[in-house]
Amino acid sequence: MISHHAALVYTMVLVSASDREMPDIELRQIGEIIRGLPVFADYDSSTLPQTTAACAELLDEPDGLDKAVAMIAAALPLKLHETAYALACDIAAADGRVPVEEMRMLEMIRHALDIDRLSAAAIERGARARFTKL
Repeated sequence: MISHHAALVYTMVLVSASDREMPDIELRQIGEIIRGLPVFADYDSSTLPQTTAACAELLDEPDGLDKAVAMIAAALPLKLHETAYALACDIAAADGRVPVEEMRMLEMIRHALDIDRLSAAAIERGARARFTKL
């Protein structure tokens, strides 16, 4: 079992790594989220490298992606499901493009966290609005 903090970090890492790239802008966004959101107020950010490394190791295992998503769902209390999905959407939107691999990962996370389609659409639209550039 992982902590709720680790589950939120895993969620962001899964989305960022889903297209086999982790652009600097997405990594910076993960850092900004961890520094700025109240849900991370009691998180020891010095553990971030170990948490991301553990997630990467898990993804290298057979069925690692399915295991990671299941661990996320098991670790998060219901009240953080929409938060996790919102963080995933923010990471996907951070670089201004959402490749099909990231869309598929968002779908997997949405289903694992039982986010209804209407709520998901609202969260996705909010992320799109926050990261829109002229």
